[in-house]
Amino acid sequence: MGLFDMLNISASALSAERLRAEVTSANMANAETTHTDAGGPYVRKQVVFTAKSGSPFRTIFSGMGKFSQPPAGSVQLSQVVDDTTPSVMRYEPGNPDANKAGYVAYPAINPSSEMVDLMGAVRAYQLNASAVNASKQMIQESIDILKTA
Repeated sequence: MGLFDMLNISASALSAERLRAEVTSANMANAETTHTDAGGPYVRKQVVFTAKSGSPFRTIFSGMGKFSQPPAGSVQLSQVVDDTTPSVMRYEPGNPDANKAGYVAYPAINPSSEMVDLMGAVRAYQLNASAVNASKQMIQESIDILKTA
């Protein structure tokens, strides 16, 4: 594994965690949304990560030997899926979104759980940013060693 592979792995993780935080923030913002354009309450979203198959740079230069394999550990957000948990029904007969029985369908979103997910995404982002800084420092120290040699 080369020095730049470490940067590629951390960069892919930074991007994936940023998207995870955005999806979690959207869930929290819509925790009380009872009516969407599609009809019905907002549906909670979840992210799915997969191993990255390789960057376009690596695909273009794949015949040059050292770029033939993507760095192990790269990650990407492969899709955002809807949560299948049924809506929470609350009795609110005066609400315009209430059904004939007086119940309103609310998203099945637990703000505490979403906050924990958001904190996890933020912490993972911070750790990967630290890894980028450590990689940059190692590259700089390698250059300094080569200067003195």
